[in-house]
Amino acid sequence: MNDSNSAKITIYKTSWCAFCHTEMQWLDKLGIPYIAKDIEADKSAYEELMSKTGGSFSGVPVTDVAGDMILGFDRPRLQDAINRHEIVAAA
Repeated sequence: MNDSNSAKITIYKTSWCAFCHTEMQWLDKLGIPYIAKDIEADKSAYEELMSKTGGSFSGVPVTDVAGDMILGFDRPRLQDAINRHEIVAAA
């Protein structure tokens, strides 16, 4: 789901990352809007990720939930951030 008008979640991913695809499927199932950016195919997405992480990251996915940076498909941390930022399913 790529709804840039209401998305407060950005997933920095690669095309080959199974955890990235699993996270996007999970968010789709919940109806939570997000933007997915491929850091290998899009240099500006890579640079954006580097600026948000201070130039350091150790894998994908890296998910920005309204400013909270979460490494990996960490479902409990993602759910907590979604709840804390009151992100709801798209209507």
